[in-house]
Amino acid sequence: MIHVGTEKWDSAAINAGLTRPLSHGDFEWDALRHEPDLVEVRADLVGEVDTSWLRDRFDGCLVYCLRSREHGGAFEGSSQQRCARLLAASEHYDVVDLEAEHDLVPELLERIPVTQRRISWHGTAAEHGLLHQHFDRMAAVGAGLYVLTTAVSRPEQALAPLRFLGEIGRPDVTAFGTGAAGFWSRLLAPWLGAPVVFGGLDGNDAEVPTVDQLVADYGFPRLRPLSTVYGIVGRSVLASVSPRAHNAGYRALGIPALYLPFQVEDFGGFWREVAESGLTELGLPLRAATVVAPHKESALATARTASPAADSSGSANSLVRRGKTWHADTSNSPAISRALASIDAPVSGRKAAVIGCGGAGRAAALALADCGADPVLVNRDHHRGRSVAETLGFEFIPLDEFRADGFSLLVHATPVTERVPFHMDDLADDAVVVDMVYAPGETAVSSAARERGLTVVDGWDVLLADASCQFHFMTGQHIPTEQTRALLKSGRKSPRDGSPRC
Repeated sequence: MIHVGTEKWDSAAINAGLTRPLSHGDFEWDALRHEPDLVEVRADLVGEVDTSWLRDRFDGCLVYCLRSREHGGAFEGSSQQRCARLLAASEHYDVVDLEAEHDLVPELLERIPVTQRRISWHGTAAEHGLLHQHFDRMAAVGAGLYVLTTAVSRPEQALAPLRFLGEIGRPDVTAFGTGAAGFWSRLLAPWLGAPVVFGGLDGNDAEVPTVDQLVADYGFPRLRPLSTVYGIVGRSVLASVSPRAHNAGYRALGIPALYLPFQVEDFGGFWREVAESGLTELGLPLRAATVVAPHKESALATARTASPAADSSGSANSLVRRGKTWHADTSNSPAISRALASIDAPVSGRKAAVIGCGGAGRAAALALADCGADPVLVNRDHHRGRSVAETLGFEFIPLDEFRADGFSLLVHATPVTERVPFHMDDLADDAVVVDMVYAPGETAVSSAARERGLTVVDGWDVLLADASCQFHFMTGQHIPTEQTRALLKSGRKSPRDGSPRC
């Protein structure tokens, strides 16, 4: 069996789960280019696999898993059928997963040696004390590796398995929270002692990082020195490319930090239990965070102090710890200014339309005004748009009444990627279009603008400028720009990438 633990915990073995049926003709073995240490065959999902065929293509450790329905899998057969399949698998696989609640029976334990066993427990959100109880029963049987996971619905619940890891201090135990809300905990677990990080081989589950993400975004299998955490907080952040950019910057500059995605519905609960206390108790305090929709206004309300730009826009997309308090800022305004500075076209004096009045749209309008443009806010919701425009001192036009003629600068700040939510035909030929949304391919707005021959600043240009500003806010250092640009461009091809940045 592969040795997954090290005394210094300076690396973590990558476990790549195979969760869709193999097609020998078209299976993308490029997924193995990073050479994970273990390939886990989820036999409850893919059926029985020809292991000799797998071994011809993969030199690492093969793990057999027959997850039961009670443990979040698909196997529903009898105990006799289950036992027969596990025993058969033990003849061909390096490791066989045994479920703590079903498989610790003499027939299996007598024929599957301790070093070939991985004993697992998968349940709902549980306190770390209960995890200790489950583990004590598992450890009494003996295995080469133990895995405990809890299905969580809130990121705060994922603290329990991490506390358990920190307390148990063993190099043969992995624990983390599953689901979108627990995504961050599986990434942080190796720094708390977990010898294995779990990802997906085929990208079939959006709530499980791919092997490419584990390597390119988070630097696995190496575990660099870590003393603090940064992150992106929002309702839909698992596909964000920000971790790839920020973590690459930390590695290049030797900053002992890790940037994580926190998928959050209740900002207040997350901030109190995870940001303010939970991570600090784990010895890895949150130092700063990028905050995206729909929590930007809550981020501003959370802070003790705020920059003039954040105050003016009524929202913040950056929170930075200053001593014992938090400072709010927004990178949207300086990012727009920086992105516009890259084009060979003056901004001052242009009449500008900003489509969308969320935090990004408000910050963009303020930035344009600072650059000498004359911005107008455009929004689908008449009441909200008019209220924001009056607060900021700008003119307002309802989206259903908006015509592009007369505007020479247009900023798209809605999350729409697959259609153009306004009429672009009337824009002047010398108009500039700024699209604040990024997607794997080109968005409908950027594509339509290029077809018109207009000057375009797309979401990737804005994202690079935004990442540079936020990196400086958070660390006081400058992100390596060219390296970051290359990484962001490589992220365009990811099938799971494409969350709107606003």
